[in-house]
Amino acid sequence: MKVWLIILLTFVVSSCTNPFAPKLADKSSQNSILGDQRTIDGLFENFRYAYVFKDTLVYGNLLNDDFRFIFRNYDKGIDESWSRTEDMITTSRLFLASKSLELTWNDVTTSIGDTSVMDISRAFNLTIVFSATDVINLFGRVNMRVVRSNTSEVWKISQWRDESNF
Repeated sequence: MKVWLIILLTFVVSSCTNPFAPKLADKSSQNSILGDQRTIDGLFENFRYAYVFKDTLVYGNLLNDDFRFIFRNYDKGIDESWSRTEDMITTSRLFLASKSLELTWNDVTTSIGDTSVMDISRAFNLTIVFSATDVINLFGRVNMRVVRSNTSEVWKISQWRDESNF
């Protein structure tokens, strides 16, 4: 009788799930949240996702190792740039400092390239909410170079030139 009780108790305990310990995410369900980065549209969907959900991991997966962010320093009258590392730090600080971010990508105005390198010019609207009384609405334009080694790989941003006049 004790043996059966031990077997029954073992079966009952092993079949229980802890409601406070959620299951690991199913890979197939994760794919539905993010865009397919093997497409240009998927890259921009993931970029928007990273900003809206302030997800530095997704954002980091958008940037190529040799990534450069280029912007115009109007005070000095020159173009300046920073690396992937500097961009990740800057973006992480933006994500932490803001209450919410809303990014809308507008129509692509220029798309030139092939299956491994594309230059894309696109306008965007970005709303940054720091507090109820501190909201910034930006309307700008980017010129991005995206790259991949072959068609089975994902697109990554190697250069982001900000062409906005904030």
